[in-house]
Amino acid sequence: MNNPAKYFKFALGVMLFAGLMAVPLLAHSKDKIVIGQAVSLSGPLGPSNAVVSTPYYDLWVKDVNAEGGIYVKEVGKKLPLELLIYDDKSDIGTMTRLLEKLILEDKVDFILPPWGTANLFAAAPIANKYGYILIGGAGGAEKLKQLQLPYFFQSLNFSEAQVPVLASIFVELGVKRVAMISHEDLHGVEYSGVAAPEFAKRKIDVVMKKSYPMGVKDVSSLLKQAKSLNVDALVGFSYPDECMLITGQAIELGINFNVLTLSVGPAFTFYRNAFGANTVEGIIGGGAWNAKSSPGAKEFAEHYKQVTGEEMGNYWGSIYFYSAMQHFQQAVEKAGTLDQKKIRAIMAKEKFDTALGPFWYDKRQISVNHPGEWGQWQKGVFEVIDPGAKRTAPPIIKPAWPKK
Repeated sequence: MNNPAKYFKFALGVMLFAGLMAVPLLAHSKDKIVIGQAVSLSGPLGPSNAVVSTPYYDLWVKDVNAEGGIYVKEVGKKLPLELLIYDDKSDIGTMTRLLEKLILEDKVDFILPPWGTANLFAAAPIANKYGYILIGGAGGAEKLKQLQLPYFFQSLNFSEAQVPVLASIFVELGVKRVAMISHEDLHGVEYSGVAAPEFAKRKIDVVMKKSYPMGVKDVSSLLKQAKSLNVDALVGFSYPDECMLITGQAIELGINFNVLTLSVGPAFTFYRNAFGANTVEGIIGGGAWNAKSSPGAKEFAEHYKQVTGEEMGNYWGSIYFYSAMQHFQQAVEKAGTLDQKKIRAIMAKEKFDTALGPFWYDKRQISVNHPGEWGQWQKGVFEVIDPGAKRTAPPIIKPAWPKK
C-alpha cells in the first residue's frame, strides 16, 4: 500500500474493529462463576460447620445450577456456579492465608464466609481490603459493626438483637438468679459481656460468670458450682459440640435447672435426636424458626427434605444463610455484572423476596427480618418463644430430666 494516509486509516480501522470485537469475545469466554471458601472441614469447628452451614450453601448452589446458573447481562447468559473450598483446620491463621490465596492466586469471583465468630471477625477486613463482598454466615460480632466495612454484610442475628429478647423471656419465666458459662472464643466473650448488664437491667442477678477453653472435655465442675448457687437458670454461650457436652454431663449428674439456655446448639435436630425429644423438652436455644413461622419457611423446610431426603436439621441459621445467598443472586442479576462494587451497592439498598420473606440490610448492613431470636423444644418441635407476633408457642419451665 503506497499511500501512507490510506494505510494509516486502514490500520486504525482494523484496530478499532478488533477492539470492538474483543469485548463480546471476552464476555462470552466466561463460562462459570467460581466461589471460594476457606472454612473448617477438620479440627474442633469441623463437625459444627458440617451440619450447621455447609449443607445450606450447598443447597443454594445446587438450586442455582439446576436453573442453569446466575444470569449475568454483560456476559449475555447464565453462568453455573463452582465451589473452590480449602480446609482451614479450625485455625484462624490458616484461614486468613487461604482466604488471601483464593483472592490473589485463584482469583475467585466471590467468596463464602468461614465458620465461627472469631474467624469471621478476622476474614471481614481482608475481604474489604481487596473489595470482595463477604456475607457473614455462622458467626457475628458487635465489633464487626464498629469496623464499618462497606463490603461486609451480616445475615445472622447479633447479640444486640438476641440478648434483650432472652432477658424478656427470663422475666416471663420468673428467673431471678442466673449462672452463665461461655467458651473463650469471641462468640462467648461478646455474648456473656452483653448479657450480664442486660440481665441486671431486668433485676436478674448473674451470680456466676465463668469461661472455659475451646475444645473443653469436662464441664462438670461448672455445672456443680452453678447448682450449688441455687440459680433459676443456666446460660451457656457455646458452640454445638460444647452444648452436647453440657447437656450430656448435666443429665449424667442429675443436675436440673428450671431454665436451661444454650447457644449455639439446641436448634439442630441432631441435638434433639441424640438425647431424645422427651429429654430435651424445655431446653432453649438460639435461632429460631420452624415451618409455622411463615409460608416461605414451610416451603424451605419441605424443599430441603425433597432435595436431600432428610428432615430439616437446622432451625438456627439455615434459612438466614440460604436467603442471604438468594438476595445476593438477585443483586448480581440486577447489576448485570460480576463487578463487586456495583453488586455491593445494590445489596446495600435493595429488598428482595427470599425463603425468609422480604430480605434486606439496614444502614449498618445487618439483616433485619428475623423469624425469631430464641426457640425452645416442646414436644419435638423447636418453637419460637420470642414475645410478640413471631411467637409460635409460649415458653415453659423445663421439666426435670426423665428417669431412666
